Amino acid sequence: MLTLSAAAVAGSGPGNMHTLPSPNQFQFGPHQHGGAWLGIEMGSGGASVPVDHVVRGSPADKAGMQSGDVLVSVDGTPAGSPANVLRAVAARAAGDTIAVVVRRGGQTHTLSVTLAVRPSADDILRMEYVGTFAPQLSALTAAAGRVPPSMNALRGRVAVIEFWATWCGPCRMTMPVLDGWQSRYGAQGLSVIGITTEPAANAAAFALQEGLHYAIAADTTNATSLAYGVRNIPTLFVVDKRGVVRDVSIGYDPGTNSQLEQLVQKLLAEPAPLGHP
Repeated sequence: MLTLSAAAVAGSGPGNMHTLPSPNQFQFGPHQHGGAWLGIEMGSGGASVPVDHVVRGSPADKAGMQSGDVLVSVDGTPAGSPANVLRAVAARAAGDTIAVVVRRGGQTHTLSVTLAVRPSADDILRMEYVGTFAPQLSALTAAAGRVPPSMNALRGRVAVIEFWATWCGPCRMTMPVLDGWQSRYGAQGLSVIGITTEPAANAAAFALQEGLHYAIAADTTNATSLAYGVRNIPTLFVVDKRGVVRDVSIGYDPGTNSQLEQLVQKLLAEPAPLGHP
């Protein structure tokens, strides 16, 4: 699971997306895209700083840091709090190598970490998810159309999973595009699913008002949105017939939408996995 803190993206996102309030106090290092980047999520553990998650392919991951580690010091500065870690990383530049001391299983380890340039929010999600099996759909309530009970039910079909909200302007701009994809490619094996954390009744009324023809689901427990690491909307995941994530996109951009449609066409032409038509 990847969850970006509001601080991690505040002030750095374009106007074609909205940042959601963070349900957890996770931190990722310097706030702005392009600064030095460590690539971890930190929880608040009083005097300690636990590592809740290590981003796949990040500098921390390459250095051997693990979820469950407890940060002792970063670049010679006692960890103490997530804010201290942020400051220590922000004081260095991408390409610098720093010593990170962690406590793991009662033992202390010193890791040599070469900081990288902070990726965009899209690229962080791609690092985490592209090439992996899409997380399961959990505790969704159908609001409109036929909502699949699980990712397994979509095996053999190409899926575009969109995370959205009724109040999100860029989401409203994306919806006609997705509706067009469902109309053009549904018979060829495409399933578009829109997921919102708003109540099912709100989502159903909105889908009717907008004349949407793809499945709409309410994720009122936030379980599926958290599993997909959604912190900005709209966020789109493109999943192939095997259930593997092939691309992720955040925000509304006509050029990106065109590229994603080409990817959908390519995936529809791929053979289905064994046992599926």
